[in-house]
Amino acid sequence: MAALLLEQRHTEPQPGEAGSALDLLWSELTQLRAEVAALHRDNLELRQQAGYWKSMQARASERLNALEQENEHLRGEVARLNAQLFGPKSEKQSRKDRSNHLDGLDDEEGGTDDPRSRPARRQRPGPKRRDFRHLPTREELVELPEAEQVCPRCGQPWRERSDTEDSEQIEIEVQAYRRVLRRRRYQATCPCAGCQTRTAPLPPKLIPKSLLGTSVWVEILLDKYASHRPTERLLTAWEHLGLGIAASTVAGGLRRLLPLFEPLYQAIQERVQQAAYQQADETRWLVFVDQEGKAGHRWWLWAFLGADAVVYVLDPRRSHDVPEGHFRAGVSVVLLVDRLSSYKAMAPVKAGLVVLAFCWAHVRRDFIAVAKSFPELKPWALGWLRLIRQAYRHNGRRLEHLEAPGFAEADGALRAVTDTMAAQAVQELSTPHLRPPCRKVLASLQEHWTGLTRFVDDPRIPLDNNRSERCLRGPAVGRKNYYGSSAEWSGRLAALLFSLFATLQQWAINPRTWLRWYLRGCASAGGQAPASVAAYLPWKLSVSQREALQDPAFGSSVFDHPDSS
Repeated sequence: MAALLLEQRHTEPQPGEAGSALDLLWSELTQLRAEVAALHRDNLELRQQAGYWKSMQARASERLNALEQENEHLRGEVARLNAQLFGPKSEKQSRKDRSNHLDGLDDEEGGTDDPRSRPARRQRPGPKRRDFRHLPTREELVELPEAEQVCPRCGQPWRERSDTEDSEQIEIEVQAYRRVLRRRRYQATCPCAGCQTRTAPLPPKLIPKSLLGTSVWVEILLDKYASHRPTERLLTAWEHLGLGIAASTVAGGLRRLLPLFEPLYQAIQERVQQAAYQQADETRWLVFVDQEGKAGHRWWLWAFLGADAVVYVLDPRRSHDVPEGHFRAGVSVVLLVDRLSSYKAMAPVKAGLVVLAFCWAHVRRDFIAVAKSFPELKPWALGWLRLIRQAYRHNGRRLEHLEAPGFAEADGALRAVTDTMAAQAVQELSTPHLRPPCRKVLASLQEHWTGLTRFVDDPRIPLDNNRSERCLRGPAVGRKNYYGSSAEWSGRLAALLFSLFATLQQWAINPRTWLRWYLRGCASAGGQAPASVAAYLPWKLSVSQREALQDPAFGSSVFDHPDSS
């Protein structure tokens, strides 16, 4: 077009041709305008296409960044799973093999990762030598064979001395036996009217018309619900002793024993509900019962801990309705939990009656997981783990000097550490190039910061809920050994006895001794729960009764009147 204009610009019109030149210019101008309009349309279309492709490129970049973050996350997961699957495993693991330990953390303050070169821990002496003098003794006299009681040279006999050389061995003797009850019969010697014979009554029986005595049921209950072993193993061991009992007999007997423990369970639950400071945790539990509207057989075993009692609640749900139903209406409670959303969704939490405190052990595991999944982030994680360690140490010193002169210094050091962590989290989260795994951990830390720092103002709140997790270890072992419960009543019995044995452990009471005593009372009540179970509750017992219940020998004289306190 430019060449055409240039060429026509050099063309000189001839005289008389002005009109035709003007027409020519007008036509060229019209053509140029049409071409300019077409170029405007092309330019607009190209601009639109450029904007479209820019937006597509931005979306692709965002998707690429998301895929890179996902790939980074999956790479960390692969590293973690490879460590679990192919990492060193041993029945006796070293401290480095523990999942909550990170190499390099012990380098602080001149420490080392080698346990042999660490200084002795304060106030943690080694275990004392065990004393077995409380066990009954059976003396045996060991003599030389008669042929060796003479001098090997001259054959003269040796004389016995009055002293002996003594040693001890611990032995256990387990024996099943038949208890044959021969009841005396009496004949009247007077001519009075009425029955002329009388027979001594049967001793109290736990389950009427059952061949199994109370001691058998004590062993069954302890073996399954305190030792968390399958009942089939116990019955197999008894077969080796000459005692063969059918599994169906045991199952039927356990179902009949369920009502005996329900009043105790209610009392323990009320005891936990009265505590101002509680802990809670949950784990899965299988109940092989088909329920309408529920897929699968996974139920949940919830543990609620008070100051001196533990109650377990078995429920098919993991929703907020379960812990919400545990708390009494209108009662203020401080609840230490992990970060499960079910606790946060409770109505008492939203109303301010239940105040949540969160566990620092779970936060610590977050940083360890980042360091193990992404080795290049290990220095960053170690810095945070050292701060968490300082918080634990200062809080421990603070509790040692509670209401003592050294409390203020330890409390100030603890608050300084928590302030440092809060400021560091804000500063790192404002960094635009912070790695996504680090940002995720710090965002969770900042979200739960209020609940994580409640222990600072209230020393009665622990830093972690490890106590509740330890209470779930036994049931978790039982779940792996006998796969949960085959019926709903069986699961309820498990929750009752888990609650009972965990509460007895809080009071340092021997479960075998207590169970023999309580089941004896149930037998005396005709195979029913005693009219008042308050006399058997640990917090209702006198000091002398609790001391007697710590003894496996069972001092029965203390319990002649169980209703006394």
